[in-house]
Amino acid sequence: MTHWFHRNPLKATAPVSFNFYGVATTPAATKVCNDLRLSRTRLLELFTDLSCNPEMMKNATDLYFSLLQGFILSLDGSSQESKLRCIQNFKWTDTLQGQVPSAQQDAVFELVSMAFNVALWYTKYASRLAGKEDITEDEAKDVHRSLKIAAGIFKHLKESHIPKLITPVEKGRDLEARLIDSYIIQCQAEAQEVTIARAIELKHNPGLIAALAYETANFYQKADQTLSSLDPTYAGKCRKYLNLKTCFYMAYAYCYHGQTLLASDKCGEAIRSLQESEKFFAKAEALCKEYGETKGPGTTAKPSGHLFFRKLGSLIKNTLEKCQRENGFIYFQKVPAEAPQLELKANYGLVEPVPFEFPALNAHWTPETLAAFDLTKRPKDDSAKPKPDEEVKSLKEPDIKPQKDSGCQIS
Repeated sequence: MTHWFHRNPLKATAPVSFNFYGVATTPAATKVCNDLRLSRTRLLELFTDLSCNPEMMKNATDLYFSLLQGFILSLDGSSQESKLRCIQNFKWTDTLQGQVPSAQQDAVFELVSMAFNVALWYTKYASRLAGKEDITEDEAKDVHRSLKIAAGIFKHLKESHIPKLITPVEKGRDLEARLIDSYIIQCQAEAQEVTIARAIELKHNPGLIAALAYETANFYQKADQTLSSLDPTYAGKCRKYLNLKTCFYMAYAYCYHGQTLLASDKCGEAIRSLQESEKFFAKAEALCKEYGETKGPGTTAKPSGHLFFRKLGSLIKNTLEKCQRENGFIYFQKVPAEAPQLELKANYGLVEPVPFEFPALNAHWTPETLAAFDLTKRPKDDSAKPKPDEEVKSLKEPDIKPQKDSGCQIS
């Protein structure tokens, strides 16, 4: 399969000790705080651990989020929030805006920021697998499922938790609707790339492949449109990626639509469709160069040298030559001046996000444990707040060396 996906950096965060000396008044309360600190540290370590797999990630996220819920939810199941919600300050950077952090004294901010990173991890895990030379069928399924899980997490955060933040999200930040929507749609589009690759491998009907490619191109175009009002300094590189993938899959759609037309003895229209495919491929090739030259957060790559790109170029060339030969020997049809309108709708293979829910409250949170947190004993200077010069260090993400045929570096 061998795909290439653009990836933005993970969010970085300031350390959190969960040391509430004097406030946590019993061993049970202190243990919950220790477990929170250890499970958070472990989860952050897994984000950059190449040996981590979805099962390990799920176990780590379930543990941390179930413990963190005690800072958010009431224990009696009512709508009242936990008295601990604002006890700790959390700092997080953004995927596009570099190392400029946002800080909020709100456990919900921690919940959505960490979950955002979990979704990003699933996209990066999928990217590493998809870039392999000899990807197995099971690995392809893992890529597909990981991208759908990521889309489901982003969707759940947007619909159910980001609206509950005490401080509204700043414009252009990760948790803003435009960014979240773009990530959701991008995940769906990339998952559909896996579907298209599978359909091609199994030699499915060219009409189905054309329709899936057209739907995928529309996904990428929609993802780009959601970022159009953002500062190009931050979003420019990501938008180049979305643009080149839009053109790439439009080229795919016209190429396979041309095969469908040829099979229906519409050779002149088939040639015109393939010519349009060539145009979109040339646009994608130009955008690949622009992508490589655009500064901004994200992966460094030369997508035009990647196997997935080169294979489509050869397919378009060979199919067009075949159509022209057959038109010269058999059909003698006029090639239309206008490209055929693509009114393609895929009935199969369209991707929907996998529904996501946070785990239930950890069993260590009992009424007695919660009552053991005495907020009247918090220090007046509130040492839980970060110091002004507290640095948020980037997560050291491993560099994945390109496969020998990929011409690409994936992180």
